[in-house]
Amino acid sequence: MAQVLRHVPVIDDPRVLVDAASRDDAAVYLIADDRAVVATVDFFAPIVDDPYAFGAIAAANAFSDLYAMGATPLFALNLVAWPRAPEMLELLGEAIKGGLDTAERAGAFVLGGHSIDDAEPKLGMVAFGEVHPDRLIDNASARPGDALVLTKPLGTGVLSTALKQGALTETEMEWPVKVMSTLNAGAAHAMAELGEAVHAATDVTGFGLLGHLHNMLAASGVAARVFAGSVPLFDRVRDFIEEDIVPGGTKRNLEASEEWTTWAAGVSAVDRLILSDAQTSGGLLIAVDSARKDDLIAALERHETPVAVVIGGVVPGSEGTMEVV
Repeated sequence: MAQVLRHVPVIDDPRVLVDAASRDDAAVYLIADDRAVVATVDFFAPIVDDPYAFGAIAAANAFSDLYAMGATPLFALNLVAWPRAPEMLELLGEAIKGGLDTAERAGAFVLGGHSIDDAEPKLGMVAFGEVHPDRLIDNASARPGDALVLTKPLGTGVLSTALKQGALTETEMEWPVKVMSTLNAGAAHAMAELGEAVHAATDVTGFGLLGHLHNMLAASGVAARVFAGSVPLFDRVRDFIEEDIVPGGTKRNLEASEEWTTWAAGVSAVDRLILSDAQTSGGLLIAVDSARKDDLIAALERHETPVAVVIGGVVPGSEGTMEVV
């Protein structure tokens, strides 16, 4: 990835508040002293069989980047790669409906999009939001002493793979689908209530918990300690990993993490894969002043986030590194 990103230019313009340099969740562009536009894009192949649920998850996943930065969604554009066969186009209609309904829950409009013919279905959105520059939350301001709080369980990568392999039924997948379809709006509202006590945030998606935490720590110039036993999981995730039902992306994430992760002796191979599992529409990972962590947990619970759990803390150390205990 670093080899590819070397071609991305460094932007030197005071209107650009966040660009690709910090590997943050979205780009942020100042359009007035009190207003900044937040823009992001995400799309992927189906992870569930139900087209409506696929569309809902894809939309929630796209809006998640806005919520992670404290932004309010405004509108989105669909990104569609889909087979032209009539029976497949019917499924596309259901998938788009799922995305539209999710956007409506977010208070945002879907104003159009672009489609191409593709043998493998893919769906996502370009999502736009706005935030007051003084209330922008980035991934580059975590501080030693902060608590790390997570708002959704881990394991969707493993469960989606189990579903594809027939080891998990659609009925058993209902709760994970509901969680993936849940907007991170509640977590964003809770962060707003805490104000300056929230120092940094990111959403947990394809790079897994450790990968996204690494980006936050590297951007902030700090390190972290993660409590493996405190991380919330969906049911059966550990069982499936023990059966080697693990997506390739999760294994690649774990391989990449070895460069900047120190594992305590008691952290099992299963735990390492759990913390590296490639998530879809995961929760927010929030760095909050430890003196206010209980206030944040209470706010998250009021806003009914799927979970609200302290899973570690920020510490001084080599930037981007972490110890898992």
